[in-house]
Parts: sequence; structure tokens; C-alpha cells
Amino acid sequence: MKPKLTLASASPRRRQLLALLGLPFEIYTADVEEHPRDGESPCDLVRRLSEDKVRAVAERVDAGLIVGADTIVALEGEMLGKPAHDDEAASMLRRLRNREHQVYTGVSVLDTISGRLSGVVVMSSVWLRDYSNQEMMSYVRSGAPLDKAGAYAIQDGDFCPVERVEGCYANVMGLPLCHLYRLLVDTGVDIEVPPAAACEAFTGRRCSVAVRQG
Repeated sequence: MKPKLTLASASPRRRQLLALLGLPFEIYTADVEEHPRDGESPCDLVRRLSEDKVRAVAERVDAGLIVGADTIVALEGEMLGKPAHDDEAASMLRRLRNREHQVYTGVSVLDTISGRLSGVVVMSSVWLRDYSNQEMMSYVRSGAPLDKAGAYAIQDGDFCPVERVEGCYANVMGLPLCHLYRLLVDTGVDIEVPPAAACEAFTGRRCSVAVRQG
């Protein structure tokens, strides 16, 4: 089956990752409130928001499959979203420096014809390197942190903030590709491109998800 596919996200990183599956898709931005509710865990938050995004876009598109995702950084249980300004970005990066934290991404797939909603939450552990204050502030002044959960991008080739990752690398970028592949295949989508090989070629990192399966 080759259904119409819509990505409910304006993220260029998610767009790049989804394109690796070799499926044509459209892009719609989902306008949803992204603040956590009282007592909501990072896992529950990203699951809810990914579902909210596909439902919001479903009201604006024709029949097909809608993919939504949401990513959050958590440090010792505290959720760090996208910084509102440079000072907040610098504060996040100071707190994350040389420490372990978790990155959660919720992915949802909605079949607008059947109404079937499926999803998964993926967690990766990440360690940022011990970068200098000068490096950090140069990165902050570039404006790059402002649209990123936790104020950093794992793939940034200039700042290179990440020292080590345990788990799915693409998850930290915002879209765990192998997990999305399973959701789409379970929905009946025919995908000819092996997701692990495509992801490895794109990121330059060995797919730990495929290794565990193998």
C-alpha cells in the first residue's frame, strides 16, 4: 500500500529523516499547545503532543496517513523544552554540560480513513561534552538553540555538543526512523528502503536499534 502521507511538523530535521524512507509526503504545521500538564511525565507529554499534532492536521488534509512527533529533553526528571531567548538557552546548556540526560520522542501515526491511531515513545540517554563558556556563548549568539529542545542539536557540526549517546541517534534528532518504519509497516505501508541502512548513511552512526534486533 502506498497511501498519501503527511508530516505534521515544520521541523527540517524530521523532514530530512522521513525522506530517507523513500516515500513522498506533504508537510503541514500542527499548531498545538506544548506545555506539560501538572504531574505529566516526559513520556506521557511527548505521547500526548504527538497525538494532538496528528489530530490537529487531520482536520485540514484529505484521507491518508499522518505522522506526528514531539521531542523533549529531561534532566533528572525536569523537562527542558525549546528556550524562549538566549539567556534561557545558555542556562540550559550550562546545566546539561558534561552530564547525562534523557531525550524522549513520541511518534504517532493516524490513519484518517479507519481512525486507527498507533504510536511509540523512544528514549535515548545523552552525554554532552565539557565545552567552554566561550564555545557555548558563540553557539547561543548564533540563534541556533532557540528552536531545539534542550537548546542543542546533536548533528551540529560546528558546536558538536554531544560526547556520547546510548540508544537511537535519530531519536535525539527528533524522529526515531526505525520505530516509525515499524508503525508504518504495521499500518500496511510498503517501504522498500531499509531504514537502518538509510539512517546510518545519513547520520554516519551505526544503528543500535538494528543491532539489538539482529
